Amino acid sequence: MKILVTGAAGFIGFHLVNRLLDDKHEVVGLDSINDYYSVDFKFDRLKEAGIVKEDILYNKPVKSSLNSSYSFFQLKLEDRGNLEQLFATQHFDSVVNLAAQAGVRFSITNPSAYIDSNIIGFGNLLECCRQHKIKHLVFASSSSVYGLNETIPFTTDQAVDHPISLYAATKKSNELMAHVYSHLYGLPTTGLRFFTVYGPWGRPDMAMFLFTDAIVHGRPIKVFNNGEMERDFTYADDIVDGIIKVLVNPAAENPLWDAQNPDPASSKAPYKIYNIGNSKPVKLTAFIEAIEKKLNIKAEKIMMPMQPGDVHKTYADVSAMRKDFDYRPSTSIQDGIDNFINWYVQYFNIDISKLQR
Repeated sequence: MKILVTGAAGFIGFHLVNRLLDDKHEVVGLDSINDYYSVDFKFDRLKEAGIVKEDILYNKPVKSSLNSSYSFFQLKLEDRGNLEQLFATQHFDSVVNLAAQAGVRFSITNPSAYIDSNIIGFGNLLECCRQHKIKHLVFASSSSVYGLNETIPFTTDQAVDHPISLYAATKKSNELMAHVYSHLYGLPTTGLRFFTVYGPWGRPDMAMFLFTDAIVHGRPIKVFNNGEMERDFTYADDIVDGIIKVLVNPAAENPLWDAQNPDPASSKAPYKIYNIGNSKPVKLTAFIEAIEKKLNIKAEKIMMPMQPGDVHKTYADVSAMRKDFDYRPSTSIQDGIDNFINWYVQYFNIDISKLQR
């Protein structure tokens, strides 16, 4: 297939692009390369796929020097005119939307960035998919949509009407917007609610990177809610496996859908929502211990209260993914952390044997 991957300079997008190229698809990557975190880090991800920083100009195609099947555009989803032109000239079969303004806490102080990218941008993308007869749109949602819900594990048949961050609200909005396009225009759409993704090249603002970087450099780490948090940490390769399984199986109408007892995760339209996670919550303190074990360095911890927008526990019920796609995440938390730290010390050229204490 010819596949558009938005958010291609991001963490999950980087891994997905590489896997799709390995699978011999033709891929066009798109990313705004905003400065939410280091743009140099994003350029380094792109460099790994043969896209050179100096060649990148806004809305101009850049061919990979490593793979003739990959090209990249720096482009904002909010830029409707140029996005429409991209679709008109590239003739995509399918689209994976991973582009979004990320971060729960950033949305508290910068709400307009989320409205622009996650609402207006996603609306533009839906319209382009409709106009150009895209066969399947797979889009990133988030476990954050479960909000105040404390029924564990989180299942897609639960209501998600009480988000506690604007980020979560925009992801829920994406699900609703996608359903409308599936219902009115027959556009097959599948939303994936990601659960705490980690791994090599992970975002610098996320726990895995923050903890490792602080421990290596002798800084204390902030442990929120006094460590009484649990997260369904999911390794990047396992997430990408799930995305690809879904991508090649476009959402279909559910003939058993009952308007008197509606299933929120499916529809009479070609629309589907899945949880995608490890389905094995890990306590934050155990996560930190696994990092300490790999580094052989004890962390100095500062216990902190719960942050606004956070939840105590996430836990994905992935039974629907298992049933429909035989989805079975296989990376243990220790293996995943070991892989991240191996990448981290190589990327930053750090000899941890000199730091161990």
